[in-house]
Amino acid sequence: MIFGGWQKCTLIDFPEKIAAILFAQGCDFRCPYCHNHGLWARRTESSVAWETIFEFLKTRRGKLDGVVISGGEPTLQVDLPDILAEIHKLGFATKLDTNGNHPDILEKLLGACLLDFVAMDLKHLPARYTQACGVDVLPENILQSVKLIKESTIDHEFRTTVVPGLHRLGDLPQLVPIIQGARRFTLQNFAPTHAADLALRARKPFEPAALEKLRPVFTPIVEIFTIR
Repeated sequence: MIFGGWQKCTLIDFPEKIAAILFAQGCDFRCPYCHNHGLWARRTESSVAWETIFEFLKTRRGKLDGVVISGGEPTLQVDLPDILAEIHKLGFATKLDTNGNHPDILEKLLGACLLDFVAMDLKHLPARYTQACGVDVLPENILQSVKLIKESTIDHEFRTTVVPGLHRLGDLPQLVPIIQGARRFTLQNFAPTHAADLALRARKPFEPAALEKLRPVFTPIVEIFTIR
């Protein structure tokens, strides 16, 4: 895999686990509010070699619980299954962060029992996906990934980042039929500082109190609802 960077320890990116994060290069979305847009381009070389990461992970057995593979979009890389298998062999739990645009890959990873946790970004209502992602997206790909994750036996989270002007909070209850029965759903307030679209960096996020008004909508339909 081609990695754009890594973080040796995190306490917040893998629920209930101490983990390392690996950031895969390349993404097929161009979300204007993305804060990891430095990973959009698919480069030919990693900023850190897998061999270096692997040797580090061997020294962290018994100290780390898991490894997160984020991005970018990891499912674009053909050797993702091999990397996940090697991480499992070291005794670590695996978490995948994905945009859900490649349900065929996701289905293979789930079928091979290579994942212990999946976090999928649910960018918008299906009809508004292209606007949210900056590229044409087939809504059926997204809905198929949601279905695969919900029907799996592993822990999972769907998360929606809300951006004033791109999202209307009054529309978000329309997500209920899509995510109902999920393990976790998180509303993330837009952070303008590093947004890919420079114009968005001057945009104020929603007031926290406005997001809190959605708590009664989502709390009854998922096991764990979070606002952050």
